[in-house]
Amino acid sequence: MTHVLLYDCEFLTAPGAPMRFWNGPRDPDPLIAQIGAVKLGLEGDCPILDQVRLHVLPRGRDGARVALDPLFIRLTGITEARLDAEGLPLAEALARLDAFSEGSTLWSWGKDELNLVGVSCWIEGIAPPLPPSRFRNACDLLLAAGETLETVQGLRSNTLPAHFGIEHPPVQAHDGLGDALAVTYTLQHLLRTGRLSPGDFGQT
Repeated sequence: MTHVLLYDCEFLTAPGAPMRFWNGPRDPDPLIAQIGAVKLGLEGDCPILDQVRLHVLPRGRDGARVALDPLFIRLTGITEARLDAEGLPLAEALARLDAFSEGSTLWSWGKDELNLVGVSCWIEGIAPPLPPSRFRNACDLLLAAGETLETVQGLRSNTLPAHFGIEHPPVQAHDGLGDALAVTYTLQHLLRTGRLSPGDFGQT
């Protein structure tokens, strides 16, 4: 495999929901509403090969579409109108992500797969089409590059490039593709400077 996939998800939230671990009586289930993914080459200058942003129609336990909380709209810029125009059923979005990855490992900053193919698939009542073995935590790559555990725990996907002093085109935080690109620019930098190698991604 000559590339890996960096992805990020935006999932439903509401005021205070993260502090309650989405367990409050009116907290939404953390359903996926957007997936951003970037294909990073592992050969030569490690170029960005392709990128995609997918919007997903979040459906609740009754099968009905879940309304977006105003906080979620403010954070992400994702609106009901955008979902009306671009939203895909969860199964179709995951199939497109799988096809886009071309069988490569899927890396996120943290464990987005727990909501992507865990919560979202369970709530919608579909079998997860991607097995856990396909997913990895990009935080581990920073440890492999020599960053301390304390440092890694204090970083977020959108703060990674600034931590390493990386200049890059503007990206939007709390946007699936923007956050995936921020992680990609960071890993690309670590590959180009020799702090990471393709072998660290489990690729040869």
